[in-house]
Amino acid sequence: MAHVFIAILVIAIAKAVNWLLNHVLLERYFKSKKVDRGRQIALQQFLTYIIWVLAVFAVMETFGISSMLWASSAALMVGIGLGLQDTFKDLISGIIILVEGTVEVGDILEVDGIVARVVTIGLRTSKLETRDRVSILIPNSELVVNKVTNWTHDERPTRFNIKVGVAYGSDLQLVKSLLIKAAEANEKVLSDPPIAVAFKNFGDSALELELLFYTKEFFRIEVVRSDIRFVIEQLFKENKVQIPFPQRDVWLKKLEVGD
Repeated sequence: MAHVFIAILVIAIAKAVNWLLNHVLLERYFKSKKVDRGRQIALQQFLTYIIWVLAVFAVMETFGISSMLWASSAALMVGIGLGLQDTFKDLISGIIILVEGTVEVGDILEVDGIVARVVTIGLRTSKLETRDRVSILIPNSELVVNKVTNWTHDERPTRFNIKVGVAYGSDLQLVKSLLIKAAEANEKVLSDPPIAVAFKNFGDSALELELLFYTKEFFRIEVVRSDIRFVIEQLFKENKVQIPFPQRDVWLKKLEVGD
């Protein structure tokens, strides 16, 4: 009977400690540090798991089960450990993300060529949403071990480019002014740092230029680029600036009979 009473007491203490940590101490810490909601949930889940695991082991120890269990199932535990090594790796990676804060809810990441916004960060996996509003789950280890581009890790705007080719003989100063005008017409493009145009190369069939601009619209950058290209095409048409395409001359030789 005493064992049952102790077990109930341990469970009650675990619930009290869990509530105190998650709803009192951590809430104050989150408010003071302005921790994002995703990291709050993940950290609360992690602490809840730890508390209840310790409570379960304490209850087992009370009934004298733990020592017998470990002694009789050592080989089983080894097998389980090997089978769950990837899961443990993801859990440790989740803790690293929480501690370092390299990835937060709302960040825009590029993983394996896919651009997506972080929706939630869990202990084992993180949920991301792509530009097509497709939800994907990524193991946290991929966010820690693999190469990941975080477009919103700091508050600074990012520079993007649009490559353009114009025909040889074009007025490059006019082309430059038209490209800058097209970028300025888009409300998502920042005026500071200033818009620039770089003359990149003498191509095989075109003079190659690059429009350089800064924006904070990371997630829908392809829409911004598309809108600017529409304006560029219209301005080029109005000012008779030609966009060349590869051409090839083919000579036909007439063979005489007997050749």
